[in-house]
Order: sequence, then structure tokens, then C-alpha cells
Amino acid sequence: MENVVATLNYKHLRYFWVVAKTGSIAKAAAQLHLTPHAISGQLTEFAETLGVELFRRAGRHLELTETGRRVLRHAEAIFTAGDELLEAVRNDEFAAPVPFRIGCADSVSKHIVYRLVEPALRLPERVRLICREGRLDNLLADLAIHRIDLVIADRAIPPHFNVRAYSHLLGESPMTAFAAPALAQRLGTDFPACLKDAPMLFPGEDFAIRGRLAQWLERSDIHADVVGEFDDSAMMKTFGESGAGVFFAPAVIAAQVCSQYQVVVLGQVDAVVERVYAITTERRMSHPATVAIGAVARDKLFV
Repeated sequence: MENVVATLNYKHLRYFWVVAKTGSIAKAAAQLHLTPHAISGQLTEFAETLGVELFRRAGRHLELTETGRRVLRHAEAIFTAGDELLEAVRNDEFAAPVPFRIGCADSVSKHIVYRLVEPALRLPERVRLICREGRLDNLLADLAIHRIDLVIADRAIPPHFNVRAYSHLLGESPMTAFAAPALAQRLGTDFPACLKDAPMLFPGEDFAIRGRLAQWLERSDIHADVVGEFDDSAMMKTFGESGAGVFFAPAVIAAQVCSQYQVVVLGQVDAVVERVYAITTERRMSHPATVAIGAVARDKLFV
């Protein structure tokens, strides 16, 4: 019996089913757009494969044998299931969104994450986006066990992490200094000299940009009066909006930062560059969503 199942020809089964339903090889041939001779030959081959007799002659019509009736019941179930499958596909029942799990390092601007990831929601294949935020080391641990598909970070994988993953540079941007309008007016327009002794909001230790900003301030002979340090870039901008101090963000999102937080640009720091990486377990990004992220980074965000 196992050999019969292994060699079952579903085309033969359909021919048998149509003949059984119509009661005539001629009618079945017309319905299937085949010759009666072809149908007869296929039925003979099918019966020989099963090793049973499926039909007997009853005048000018074919009549199912008892075995034939049992085979017909199975054929009915098989082709009914097939019709239901086609109907389900037509009605998009299988078009459930594909989960795409992203880990976002706290140190990456939410504006940048949004502009990178939003195109993935407009792919032909529907995507259900799942975003997690946290420290890079925790996100890389989740990536290693496939709890997330991609990590967006402001640095490549640190050398001490024993994770089989790959860092893909998405782009880089110089930094811009921002301040609330009242504070900016008080500081003046002589950038960067206006930053001397200005209250400053600084990124926390998890930000890759922190050390580069500190070095630039030192080279520029600017004393940084750091009044606050933040592990979350959005919270730092919110404090900046209140006038608590000057803060820095990538130049590629300067317009969005000014609009959302009602701040103004003091100046751009070309010597300090923030980089953004996609970290995946793929040597080459091939998932449609990651390809979309790479494309928008290359063609729009970091042009």
C-alpha cells in the first residue's frame, strides 16, 4: 500500500473523478478537452497502478465498482480540499503579514530608525513590524538566538562579542548642534565659539558618538558645561526643547528635529560623523525588508 501512495498520479485521479461524476468517458473527455481515447488509456493505467477494477459497463454507461466508490470518496475529499485551498488564496487568507523583528540600539535616533524602516511596510509582501529597543549587547544576544532579524546600531559589532553576525554600514552623517530659540539667541551666532561655557546635553556612554564629540570640543578649545547625560536620544532632545542645553543630532534629520522639538540649528560639525549600521546574521542582506532598508539608506537618507 505504501508503494501505491508513493506512485499515485493525481492527474489520473482527476480523470477518474470526472468520469465517475459524469458517468461517461465521452462527457469527461469533452469537459477535460481531451479525446475519449486519451481518457480511456489514462483510466486503464490508473486502475493498473492501483491494482483494482474501478468501473464496470452498464449498458452505454460506466458504473463504479464497490472499490471505485471508495476511491471516489477519497477523490472527492482531495479535490474539495484543493478547491478550498484555491478559494482561500483568492480571498487572501494566506496573506498574513510576515513578522520582521528589529532591534534598535538606544543610541540611534528614532527619526533615523523610522526613515530606514518605514519602506519595509510598503513591500508587496505584507510585513508586521516588531521593534525592540535596548542596549546593543542585549540586542546582539537576541540576534544570536534569532529572536530578532536585524539590529540597527551606531557602531559595528564590538570585537569582544562572539556573535556570528555581520555589520553592514548603512551610511554616515555629520553632527549638528541644536538649541531652543531663547537659548540660541543668548548664545549668539558665532559657531562653534558660541558653545564655550554653554549648558550642554551630552549622549550617554553607550553612544559611539560621545567620544568623538568630546575630542572635537577639546580640539576646538571649548569647555563643555555638561548639565545632563542621556542614554536615550529622544529624552535628550526633549530636554533640549525645554531650553535645558545644547544637544547634538545627525545633520540628515536636522529638519525633522527642528520641526518636532521646536529648536533651531546652531551649526554643523563636519569633523564629527555618526555612522549607522545594520547588523544581521546574513553576510549579504537578502531579506526583502533588509534590502529595502539598505536601499533607502543608500538612495535617500544618507545621499
